[in-house]
Amino acid sequence: MKNIKKLTMLTLLLIAMTTSMSNVAIVTALPHLKEYFTDIANIEFYSRLMLTIPSLVIAILAPFLGHLIFKYGKKRAVIIALSAFSITGSAGLYLQDIEMLLFSRALFGVCVATLMIVSTSLIGDYFKEQDRHKFMGYQSAFMALGGVVFVIGGGVLSDISWRYSFGIYLIGFLLVPLAITQLKEVIVKDEKDEDIEINSNMFYIYFLAFFYMLIFFILPTQIPFLLIETFKASGSFAGTIIAIAFLCNALGAITFSKLKQKFSFSIIYIIGLAIIGIGFAGVGFVNHTYYFFLTSPLLGFGGGLMMTNITAWMLSRTSAKKRVKTSGYFTSAIFLGQFSSPIIFHWPVDFLGVQHFFLAIGISLLIIVFSSFIYIKIK
Repeated sequence: MKNIKKLTMLTLLLIAMTTSMSNVAIVTALPHLKEYFTDIANIEFYSRLMLTIPSLVIAILAPFLGHLIFKYGKKRAVIIALSAFSITGSAGLYLQDIEMLLFSRALFGVCVATLMIVSTSLIGDYFKEQDRHKFMGYQSAFMALGGVVFVIGGGVLSDISWRYSFGIYLIGFLLVPLAITQLKEVIVKDEKDEDIEINSNMFYIYFLAFFYMLIFFILPTQIPFLLIETFKASGSFAGTIIAIAFLCNALGAITFSKLKQKFSFSIIYIIGLAIIGIGFAGVGFVNHTYYFFLTSPLLGFGGGLMMTNITAWMLSRTSAKKRVKTSGYFTSAIFLGQFSSPIIFHWPVDFLGVQHFFLAIGISLLIIVFSSFIYIKIK
């Protein structure tokens, strides 16, 4: 990291931050949006789609975008994506139809996919293995801390008007000058001399990334409804609870590099899953809003640890020339998990109720963790 300018590193961190705020900035606005469009049938489902429709677009297009970015250049792609990020992301300030809002979120997804692919692949370009692990910890921590600011800000703004939360996305315009002046294409040489294990079969990593996000995205898609509708909390309180999760997400991300010195990627994945399982099970027993201050840190810490781990795992198994394309498929898996989460869990939530659903998921994850440890020990 010694040869990389601090302003360049800050630019990378800020760009990565935009991908983390892609959904959290409006998460507390969703219950209020549901109240605004009371005449729309199935508005509760559509309100959740506002959060996840970008994820579907990303899941479908990310592999193709990876090929296009590789062909036309990362710097050019990120400049265009940041501008479009602000235009499409802030559309909720003025659009009146739910159909147009969903369409704007779809276009927004293309921008987020581009930014995530470029951000991930540039880390692989700029940093070697150990420095990469450290920087990814810093990156995840920075994304989480940014998420704290944006989710609290979005919560406060959503209490005034659900539309105001969308204005946060205008920050993309502020990052364009930094991208122009600080980023540059890196001509990556063949990595024959590097101690790196290349594995063309990445499907198991893609699946683990999908499964992680499928589970973790229960937090932003279900917690606000549980807090606001069941516990009658305010949007700002719901935002605070989610913000605490993001703050602890940063701690989990920073912890990754230390754990990686002692444990394998697979063991760290299981450890993170266990922490999230305990957090979800804890939510199932909550009978007062203040207890969310205990469960939220567990969910955030486990999520930060798992996300940093799975990204580093992916980068460690691909070559420099395939890094952009591999990042595209990885991004697709991550956001397919985001989009699928509220759809797959829609029926269980309706059947069990939100709080009992959290308990069931937590117990299920702990069973998976226990079975995985038994399998590893036997093997």
